[in-house]
Amino acid sequence: MTTAVRMTYIGGPTVLLEWGGVRLLTDPTFDPSGTSYHTPSYTLRKTMDPTIGLDALGPLDAILLSHDHHFDNLDRAGRALVNRIEPVFTTVAGASRLSGGTIGLAPWQSTEITAPSGRILKITATPAQHGPAYADRGPVIGFVLGFEDDPSDQIYLSGDTVWFEGVRRVSERYPVRVAVLFMGAARVPVVGDWPLTFTASEGVETARAFPDATVVPVHYEGWEHFSESSADIAQMFEQAGLGYRLCWLPAGRPTDVEAVLPSSLPR
Repeated sequence: MTTAVRMTYIGGPTVLLEWGGVRLLTDPTFDPSGTSYHTPSYTLRKTMDPTIGLDALGPLDAILLSHDHHFDNLDRAGRALVNRIEPVFTTVAGASRLSGGTIGLAPWQSTEITAPSGRILKITATPAQHGPAYADRGPVIGFVLGFEDDPSDQIYLSGDTVWFEGVRRVSERYPVRVAVLFMGAARVPVVGDWPLTFTASEGVETARAFPDATVVPVHYEGWEHFSESSADIAQMFEQAGLGYRLCWLPAGRPTDVEAVLPSSLPR
């Protein structure tokens, strides 16, 4: 990328992105390990603490919330944070349920924020399908981020989605250099034995659709309902000859994520 994006992995779907002077947080989850979340049809259980606490976050320019209605993407501490930070960009349905500083975006709708340098960061909501079409747990959105003065340099945040035509359309529209994929093949019994987020094989399919992107897996650990681990993801990418495309974020440590350079590609 023209400017490396610095990412700090906090846990699950929660990542702090620092890029071009802008500080963004994805799907906030800060409750402690062992917390349970009961609903009439299922129970979710958290199995990892956040790698950094809310008091260590520092100032935020915006929160990018893929959806508000599942605890593994917005837990209780995360919801309290959303209630005091603005702007928060999320689904149209989510914005109707959250605080006044929340802005709803439909797929392909864009908005802008201004970096301290004066550069304009364009934020575009992207389509997502949270499970099989007949049992989509949505509405959910992902995001594409890019500065207006450098349209060839884009970041994709998938949100909770499986591989479907909407993801392919994102790959056709945007020159993505870093793709942050929500993986882990999440499964809950109420839906049946269907993954609700990218499987490892779907991650490979997505990597092929974004041939110039470094792939950053997130949301594959920290909750009981994930059915595939980092080892499963790494093995599938290696078998596909795409292991060099993966960038694993170390827990709690700011990491500069660079785009895959032509010189690094296998010959």
